[in-house]
Amino acid sequence: MARQYFVNPFFVLGHLDYIYKNLYLFTMNKHLFSKLFFFAFLAFFILSGSLVNTFAQTNKDLPEWWQDAKFGMFIHWGLFTQTEGYWEGRKAKSVGHIMLYEKIPYKEYGELAHDFNPEKYDPEKWVKDALDAGMKYLVITTKHHPGFAMYHSASSDYDMENLSPYPRDPMKELADACHKYGLKLGFYYSLGRDWQDPDVPTNWPQKGGRSNTWDFPDEDAKVFNKYFERKVKPQITELLTNYGKVDIVWFDTPELISETESKELKELILNLQPECIVNNRIENGQGDYLVLEQRISDKAILEPWESCITMSRYWTYASYDDEWKSPELLVRQLLNIISKGGNYLLNVAPDPLGRFPDEARKRLHLIGKWMDQNQEGIYNTKPWKITGEILETSNSSSSEQESYDSKKPTDQDNDNTSKTIYPEVRFTQKDHHIYAYVASLDDTTAKIISLSLAQAGKIKSISLLGSNKKIVWKQNLENLEIKLPKYPLKETPILGFKIEFEMDNTAMTKQ
Repeated sequence: MARQYFVNPFFVLGHLDYIYKNLYLFTMNKHLFSKLFFFAFLAFFILSGSLVNTFAQTNKDLPEWWQDAKFGMFIHWGLFTQTEGYWEGRKAKSVGHIMLYEKIPYKEYGELAHDFNPEKYDPEKWVKDALDAGMKYLVITTKHHPGFAMYHSASSDYDMENLSPYPRDPMKELADACHKYGLKLGFYYSLGRDWQDPDVPTNWPQKGGRSNTWDFPDEDAKVFNKYFERKVKPQITELLTNYGKVDIVWFDTPELISETESKELKELILNLQPECIVNNRIENGQGDYLVLEQRISDKAILEPWESCITMSRYWTYASYDDEWKSPELLVRQLLNIISKGGNYLLNVAPDPLGRFPDEARKRLHLIGKWMDQNQEGIYNTKPWKITGEILETSNSSSSEQESYDSKKPTDQDNDNTSKTIYPEVRFTQKDHHIYAYVASLDDTTAKIISLSLAQAGKIKSISLLGSNKKIVWKQNLENLEIKLPKYPLKETPILGFKIEFEMDNTAMTKQ
């Protein structure tokens, strides 16, 4: 497992006596030792100063709520939901991108809205499910690639108001529920793909590769700025004007947007909602944070970032989708991401009637039960100098992160996250405490090398999160041994420990 170090030279200064004595014993030669110690310490101080400065200079200022939130809900909902993954009596070539892969004319695709009447839609229930799972924000698709607005849009008649029998604005109802219960609200908007508008060219993976070429075949005649002025700016204005406070605009697929247009769009957003943040898919350096889709970084990232990942196989609802990640794997993904400084945006795909699938709700509930006991080391935390460690009883051939090819298509069936379960420990830090989450270890004792005397300094106390149970532990130069109590939740065999040191050993710079 890769380890990411953020070194604090003042921690070393506080432990000089310990370091000096042990290094001398190792060399057993005073003259040689003195030279080694001087040059090693000089090199360390130069290197550590460089690391600290680099971290501070690359950090971007974001609202404190986002950096502390760690966990959010993504919702993919649209006319593709109505198909349930089928087209013309068979499984479709794509689920969420059914219009593209089946080359459905936009007028015919719009006819799906005539039967799209989510009469079981209960946005307050959605919000409560998110909050019960420990999520702090929600992002929902207001307009996905087909170009259909899942709200009442005055600038386009390709929307819920004009084509669907549903009598209300679903985005207005969801916004009201988020505001009522204190869940931060984000609107997803497909920026550089719109298969209803005639002026949206694309160039990935080749020219016209993600364009509507069956309705609008002349790719050279398409002028992105016409679409930008006619649809993007008016709809973003609607979304940031008619729904109260919006905390995030989450753009997707920027494609051929120009630098001037990206800047103009960012300015429009901030003029309408000055506290709103925007992901990096606005493009051209105008985003506030990085998005990784269906993958997790193998090391800590020095800028604000987020991983968006599906709970099952597909982003959008398919009645035959039964490839659900286990609650254990989902919590492990959360810990993997936050140990590296990121946020976890977990996707849920409602059905045509507006209900979360039962399997999704079960997982949200079990994650919430685990969070009730372990949240202290989740929210408002930063990465420690070491992000994680594979425990010694694990299979040495296990890989933390499956290979990811950034050149492969990543817009359909694109889950690149590892599904391997192996014993590991993940670290976070807050308020001069280290939090260690021991995961999936089928043993009575966890031996953690990263928390040895030699690597971490002397530990003062260890407590089990969510419990008053006394913890038996022993620290030496090689490792920290913790006697593990039984896992309280069998579906999520992960224990959180709060660790206090004799001296401040968080050894972190501010994120």
